[in-house]
Amino acid sequence: MTSFALRLLDRFAHDRPLPDPLPDGPMAIVLAWFNEAQAAKQQPNPNAMYLATAASDASPSVRAVLCKGIDALAASLEFYTNYESRKAGELDASHKASVLFHWDHADRQIRVEGVVTRCTPEESDRYFESRRWESRVGATASDQSRPIESRRALLDKVAAAVNKLGLDAAVLLAGGNANIPRPPHWGGYRLWASRIELWQGGTGRVHDRAEWRRDLTATSSGFTGGPWRSTRLQP
Repeated sequence: MTSFALRLLDRFAHDRPLPDPLPDGPMAIVLAWFNEAQAAKQQPNPNAMYLATAASDASPSVRAVLCKGIDALAASLEFYTNYESRKAGELDASHKASVLFHWDHADRQIRVEGVVTRCTPEESDRYFESRRWESRVGATASDQSRPIESRRALLDKVAAAVNKLGLDAAVLLAGGNANIPRPPHWGGYRLWASRIELWQGGTGRVHDRAEWRRDLTATSSGFTGGPWRSTRLQP
């Protein structure tokens, strides 16, 4: 190798490449990156991920949702939404989705593609109960993605939900809590990964990319995955 080539390679000495050879599966790295993003506190919602779906005519749609759980053994992600929203309608029709985590401060991305199922009612109840009362009331009141004539009309719906639930507004505003049942139109989804791509930024945009793929088999409780197949990708 020439001295020029050695000097050039030295420019990449501070990059943080993926392991070589690649590990058998991606989930250990996925969890490490996710946990590092939480601990860094460099952005307000480090668990935010961009969820892409498609309509029956293949028109794409993307929005940000919050990842509320990662099952490393199953290689699945958990998120929650209104079951009557546009995204839910597209998920229930196709049972497919793709998500992207992007942590700009760490120059990292994770892409996950796979099959989607609804979480169990018990899982949805458990997460709903953990939310702030404002979020629970808002989820009860909102017909997500449906038109409404004004902001005031939306706030009136929230106030009506408080009354219908028999909540004591004074207690809530003073910092109290309340038992607010999960509405049937709200709950969770689980994305079972069939493909995961890890992307680590590099000097001169010589990024490090690798993908893992596996086959999914349906079970009574969701899906189980076969062995991962990995390969590095050029940036």
